[in-house]
Amino acid sequence: MEAKSLGIIGGMGPKATSVFFDMIIEQTAAERDQEHIDIVILNHATLPDRTSVILSNEGGRFLESVAKDLKLLEAAGVANIAIPCNTSHYFYTDMQQLTNINIINMVDETLKVIYETYGEHCKVGILATNGTVSSGVYRKGCAQYNMQLHEPSDEIQEHVMDIIYNKVKRNLPVKPFEFEGIINQMLDHEQCQCVIIACTELSCIPIQAAVAKNCVDAMAVLVQKSIELSGKQSVVK
Repeated sequence: MEAKSLGIIGGMGPKATSVFFDMIIEQTAAERDQEHIDIVILNHATLPDRTSVILSNEGGRFLESVAKDLKLLEAAGVANIAIPCNTSHYFYTDMQQLTNINIINMVDETLKVIYETYGEHCKVGILATNGTVSSGVYRKGCAQYNMQLHEPSDEIQEHVMDIIYNKVKRNLPVKPFEFEGIINQMLDHEQCQCVIIACTELSCIPIQAAVAKNCVDAMAVLVQKSIELSGKQSVVK
């Protein structure tokens, strides 16, 4: 397949963007510099907070800002665009209408992986920001695949938001067992067959393989699709 360049709209947040870029480098089958993907990264950290604009019905502010990034990536001549932020995908259709460049739909690609693995009628937990959960992007997607989305209780959701905004975004350490405990709660007590890690900040937290095997990390899915669409092979099978 012909090699194609990739554009990344990042900064949501910067740490997650850094981890996303590292994952692409680590998972691209390459033995020299020239075999890696040509990538243009826009670390647009001052983009309006996605959860805030969704909950306050001010999405226009976000779209106005991200439109400038799309124009820059058009000028750079990238073939595909990856946006490592689940919450921003609430605006996916609007963003895609702003450019002729394909924007990889992280939400839909993630749900495809879950459907192919667990099939119809599976119960899927989600760990994400208030904006992602309340927007319904994963809820609607699950319904299209005839899968059941289980959203966290208010107590768990508050805990998840604390980890995202008061720890990861502030570059403070998160004890993996704290996050793993939330995942296990969804799996063991809520009887979910798998859990979507649907926030790229949460993707930055290392978890044990025994826990990860029952999770589908949306950022990891986006990494794989970005490599594939860029005409490269992945070292992850």
